[in-house]
Amino acid sequence: MSFTYERTINYYETDKMGVVHHSNYIRFLEEARCYYLKDAKMPFEMFEEKGITIPVLEVKCKYKQHVTFSDTICIKVVVKEFNGVRLTIGYDVKDKKTGNDVITAETKHCFTDKNLRPINLKKHYPEFSDKFEALKEA
Repeated sequence: MSFTYERTINYYETDKMGVVHHSNYIRFLEEARCYYLKDAKMPFEMFEEKGITIPVLEVKCKYKQHVTFSDTICIKVVVKEFNGVRLTIGYDVKDKKTGNDVITAETKHCFTDKNLRPINLKKHYPEFSDKFEALKEA
């Protein structure tokens, strides 16, 4: 199941050339991921209440076209892989007005306890595991 998050670019997110600075896309992905989990009835607060953290292990981002101040982007978010311990999220970012691809990206995560030791959601938190399985891209 996918989810789409819309976001309008702020002036402060652009660089001297007037385009979104490349580092800001990583922030946009995190925003989209947070709203995706909230929409799936698994907000980050729910994980934190149980002492679960979801650190980022890897980010891949392919820049295809720039956007500028006041442009709106649509970020499609999907769960690509989930095995209970690791999670891969895919992102397809498009310019809302033109429909052109802006970036494609992927983030890899793991689940840890409050001491940053890996945990298996399938074993310890099946309620979360079942939801991630249901979200997984077919």
